[in-house]
Amino acid sequence: MSASVKSYAAVDLGASSGRVMVGRVGPDSLELTEAHRFVNRPVRLPEGLRWDILSLYGGVLDGLRAAGQVDSVGIDSWAVDYGLLDADGALLGNPVHYRDSRTEGIAQKVWATVPAPDLYAATGLQYAPFNTLYQLVADQLVGARRLLLIPDLLAYWLTGEQGTELTNASTTQLIDPRTRGWSYDIAERVGIDLELFAPLRQPGDRAGLLRPEVLEETGLHGPVPVTAVGSHDTASAVAAVPASGERFAYICTGTWSLAGLELDAPVLTEESRAANFTNELGLDGTVRYLRNIMGLWLLQECVRAWGDPDLGELLLEAAKVPALRSVVDAGDAMFLAPGRMPERIAEACRASGQPVPVSPAEVTRCILDSLALAHRKAVEEAQRLADHPVDVVHVVGGGTRNALLCQLTADACGLPVVAGPTEAAALGNVLVQARAHGLVGDLAGGRELLTRTQPLTRYEPQGDTARWREAQARLARD
Repeated sequence: MSASVKSYAAVDLGASSGRVMVGRVGPDSLELTEAHRFVNRPVRLPEGLRWDILSLYGGVLDGLRAAGQVDSVGIDSWAVDYGLLDADGALLGNPVHYRDSRTEGIAQKVWATVPAPDLYAATGLQYAPFNTLYQLVADQLVGARRLLLIPDLLAYWLTGEQGTELTNASTTQLIDPRTRGWSYDIAERVGIDLELFAPLRQPGDRAGLLRPEVLEETGLHGPVPVTAVGSHDTASAVAAVPASGERFAYICTGTWSLAGLELDAPVLTEESRAANFTNELGLDGTVRYLRNIMGLWLLQECVRAWGDPDLGELLLEAAKVPALRSVVDAGDAMFLAPGRMPERIAEACRASGQPVPVSPAEVTRCILDSLALAHRKAVEEAQRLADHPVDVVHVVGGGTRNALLCQLTADACGLPVVAGPTEAAALGNVLVQARAHGLVGDLAGGRELLTRTQPLTRYEPQGDTARWREAQARLARD
């Protein structure tokens, strides 16, 4: 390997799987290969739904061993969840899964102390029942002396050093997006001790060196630094949007769809709160202004219920089903919990007086039409609320493999869709590490490198958007 090319291990943990990818970066090259992929399978215990964090850590170690010698390691994962440590730094039980029911009714208790408009004006976070703030209010925190968000917990086990990376911290509902620091007033009013959190880190900061025991376990030769990246996987994915200029929207697709804009400042208006948009922090002082949509979770749960049929064949059959026959609100909390997803989608259609999808192909088409419709609504409303028009929609993440969803999104938005890269979070992770080593310049420079080196597919909108407006109005009436 050329001396000007360096290798970076990107640990990228999603809600259903984890992977360790190796990015090789040079002045004019960016190659990504998969070293190891492993299942992320939550476990339902008598006390509730938990992440199997030890299995995930084992997968990370296996992945680093498979990756071979690297110049740095970066970790990103889903947001909001955390591990609690005691005074000796030992983990106090498996981290609770954000889909656990313990936060039911907690938001209303918080709002009795801090009204929802005040909470939004201070933190810019959309309402979601599993926000870290609500989880902390629901937790007993007995014996807890330190809270580490999931990527920071894994980095601690790898290095022995503790920190709280900023982009992920911004999903806790305890960060002020204007100052990019803690919201001490909100924390005090809801009774959360911010001393639980380790000091804030910025993407690109060094997060420590792999411990000798980790080097021995993985066969790597030290010193190997761990670099703080955009440790919220959406922050890394948005960093890997291959856009030029500012007039773009993005949709990070996977278990969730995160649809929105990249801005220079948060939008903290009451209208924005009512529309349930969130202001999360990104690289280089940016704000990720977006809405959470249930995403391909709907289809993943249906496929699981159907016994894992061939997805390619299922999508081919779904493409033959008449468009927009039945749609559901893809952001409805009724679809949040696992189980019985085909039946719940059918029930929602029945309740709204629409034709009830019966076959797997019909249910799949209902899901994809509904996701495209939710993408359209989010992109439209984000432009209006932020006064930030766009000319193109970039789709990144696992949903880029779903050509039908990409085309439907282009049709619904009435805008061209550029799909790719698929492993956006891992690529964004790698780019931040490369920046820390001086191989990549600013955010625009990284995106330009992505555009030159990664396969992208463009989908032009087809047909009239009137039918999508009608479907959107139909949902609004329901």
